[in-house]
Amino acid sequence: MREGVRLAIDVGTVRIGVARSDRHAMLASPVATVARGDGDLARIAALAAEEEAIEVYVGLPKALSGRTTASTEDAVAFGRELAASLGDDRVRFVDERLSTVSAAGQLHASGKRAKRQRQVIDQVAATIILEAALESERRTGIQPGIPVSAIG
Repeated sequence: MREGVRLAIDVGTVRIGVARSDRHAMLASPVATVARGDGDLARIAALAAEEEAIEVYVGLPKALSGRTTASTEDAVAFGRELAASLGDDRVRFVDERLSTVSAAGQLHASGKRAKRQRQVIDQVAATIILEAALESERRTGIQPGIPVSAIG
């Protein structure tokens, strides 16, 4: 397992959830919820610099059938802009089907009302995305996700 902090983001139309791993890539933790719009790319780039992130995983929301949706296209556009903003190839897309549904379910199971916890849901969804990427790398030894340059 490569050493270094990773970030994961759950891109929404209103908010972006952000999570980070520890340097040993063992734990994923919620970090922030960033408002979507002016300054969102700069804020995420600043978090990546602050954390000295070796990679940033952008959740790629697809339909359960695997087809792309408007949300998929939005996440791809955001990921491309983020990669251009960071000026390197650290940004990778990872499958995030049902991460937000899983996050809402986890919060509900812990007794929190999802409607009042929308910012937390975004952070938990980013944490779920990150946990899946870390587990994939641990299991296979292969860098998870798809590089931005490989998405057509």
